[in-house]
Amino acid sequence: MKREVIMWILRITASVILLQTLFFKFSGAEESVYIFSCLGIEPYGRIGSGIAELIAAILIVIPRATWIGAFAAAGIMFGAILSHLFVLGIEIQNDGGLLFALAVITLFCSLGLLYLNKKQLFNLLN
Repeated sequence: MKREVIMWILRITASVILLQTLFFKFSGAEESVYIFSCLGIEPYGRIGSGIAELIAAILIVIPRATWIGAFAAAGIMFGAILSHLFVLGIEIQNDGGLLFALAVITLFCSLGLLYLNKKQLFNLLN
């Protein structure tokens, strides 16, 4: 019971963070355009990452597919964190590091989900 509650907290947290950023990516919000322009992948990187995040968020909340979504989200967030550390900086347009913090939180939620679903992952390897 406790494990399931933790799983749902991690699922909801990661999915909500992933989904709430989609509006900004898909609407072409100034901050999103700025980020992906700095990375040299505007607009295709912005839209492509938005689609990848949408798919990951959906998969995370489907219990049988949680590990797939968590694996995808962890990869996406690892890339986002590296982009912040090596190209963008922690703070983007005076956001106080909010986007970086959300990426870190989502990464940790995804890694937690992968750990809690390790049985499914190991079954794949056998």
